[in-house]
Amino acid sequence: MMVGLVVASSRQNVDLVSNDYYVDEIKYQGVLDASKNESGLSGAISVHADGGKVVIEFPADFQKSTIKGNVVFYAAANKDWDRDMGINVIDNKMVVSRKALQNTLYQLKVTYTVDGRDYYYQTQIDLHTS
Repeated sequence: MMVGLVVASSRQNVDLVSNDYYVDEIKYQGVLDASKNESGLSGAISVHADGGKVVIEFPADFQKSTIKGNVVFYAAANKDWDRDMGINVIDNKMVVSRKALQNTLYQLKVTYTVDGRDYYYQTQIDLHTS
């Protein structure tokens, strides 16, 4: 019986989640560091939606700064509904048209850089009800 188990287990295909797990770990550490930077700000990003738009308002710390990065709307329900867009800020706010999005629950991931320092913010936004 023991020989049968050894033979059976040797025939099992074992796939790693990632072949570059070391590189992925370093990237994830960057996300953790950027999240820590975000928590050190005077306030968090504010996100709200109405009938026609989603407004992402950046902390007052960056009122007169250049903000670069991207925003990802991740929909677990359907990968075709995901949206990834560059940050375009006017008056410390980014406005996204609801026409570009579905009425679903999104995981919102904001990765941005200000003055050479990285920040990361993540939240959920439910566009069913907005």
